[in-house]
Amino acid sequence: MNLSLPLLAIALFTWGIGEGMFYIFQPIYLSQLGANPVTIGYILGTAGFAMMIAHIPAGYLSDRLGRRPLLLTAWIIGIISTWAMALAPSLPFFVLGLLLYSFTAFVTSPLNSYVTAARGNWSVGRAITIISATFNLGIVLGPFTGGWIGDHFGLRTVYFVAGIIFIISTAFLYFIAPQPRDHHDPTAPPPSLLSNWPYIRFLTLGFFVVLALYISQPFTPKFLQEVRGLSLSQIGLLGTIGGAGNTSLTFLLGFLDARLGFIFGQVGVGMYNLILWQMNGYGWFALSYFLLGGFRAVRSLFMAQIRPLVHESQMGLAYGISETFLGLTGILAPIAAGFLYEQDTASIYPLAFVAVLVAIILSLFFAPHPAKKQLQPIHEVP
Repeated sequence: MNLSLPLLAIALFTWGIGEGMFYIFQPIYLSQLGANPVTIGYILGTAGFAMMIAHIPAGYLSDRLGRRPLLLTAWIIGIISTWAMALAPSLPFFVLGLLLYSFTAFVTSPLNSYVTAARGNWSVGRAITIISATFNLGIVLGPFTGGWIGDHFGLRTVYFVAGIIFIISTAFLYFIAPQPRDHHDPTAPPPSLLSNWPYIRFLTLGFFVVLALYISQPFTPKFLQEVRGLSLSQIGLLGTIGGAGNTSLTFLLGFLDARLGFIFGQVGVGMYNLILWQMNGYGWFALSYFLLGGFRAVRSLFMAQIRPLVHESQMGLAYGISETFLGLTGILAPIAAGFLYEQDTASIYPLAFVAVLVAIILSLFFAPHPAKKQLQPIHEVP
């Protein structure tokens, strides 16, 4: 492992603090700006679309231009968009900032490619989950801090503080090293990703799994405030507990075989839905948010299982296509959740619980087995 990974980890940790301060409160702040539940669902769905459309171009460009320039671009756009949300005088201007911030999700493909290439002797799953865990560790600190600031100074102030933290994060990122681009033998090019059927089948599975795991999440903070009567500080503390779950479960599941950790992470999210559906009391809510940490682990371990299915010269594009497929869930889930919340505030949780059970069963049958993978070689970066 070279020095760039610790520097990247610090940049992600500080960014996690800033994002964690406001992300959990987005539905609440949108309500304060005048949006109703259905409108919030459409706004978050549109944000999901913004997150989705940039992954494939970013993955392609990271293969052609290098990963570091794409990382720096995403960090800088994140700073600009956060300050735009902080300065927004009304809902339309805030939504513009939110959509621009959502666009920075394209960083995932070059980020995973960068970590994969710089991992040294670590497995892909371990490298991606450990680096992801540093971001999640920042998420531990962010929500409670954001909730306290929101209670005392208003949620708008949270965005100003996050914007300052993002500038600090970007300063660390400037010191990571560039990486050489990977190439294939022109006389024996790899097959097109669109004709790589093991890859396509796994993408289809991943889409359903992530949709099942995500559908109940967008409106849970609003549900906890309006139905369970929690304050912003209490919800922020739950976000901090959720960040601890993200860090702990992502780190621990990363030491397992990627397929096994992929399934165990889904079990955690299924329990999250079951608890919110059947239980009441702050202790139960805290447990549910801790178990929700399995969601980020599932996404990381899904990406780890893709690497052996594709050629190294297609790695960025493969990650980009995969993130695009998963990004569709960010469009569909909030819109569906908004309509369900409007009809019955608690109806989403039994539906999500059953969907997760189906996802687990499908994963047991169709997720790639390690013995069936043929690992493609990859150049290590010294």
